[in-house]
Amino acid sequence: MTDYYTAPPQEIFEDIKENARKIWQSYDDTYGYASEKIARIDIENISDNAWYIVAMFDQTNQLKLLSMVKPETMKAIIKIKQTYD
Repeated sequence: MTDYYTAPPQEIFEDIKENARKIWQSYDDTYGYASEKIARIDIENISDNAWYIVAMFDQTNQLKLLSMVKPETMKAIIKIKQTYD
């Protein structure tokens, strides 16, 4: 899976989405910023949506996400980032 525009397996997508949601939910939502981000990740596993979710985070939170996902998801994220960053 090295094509940025090919959706990853559903299991990897759900792992990314679930853990991204957890990160956003940990933020103060006084001004609706976290809610806005959570609404944006309510998407389906098509094309590059998984990588869009990852790219919503700064480097610190991308590392946090990597520490939260399953090993196979971590490998997929790292492979895509190495190929396309």
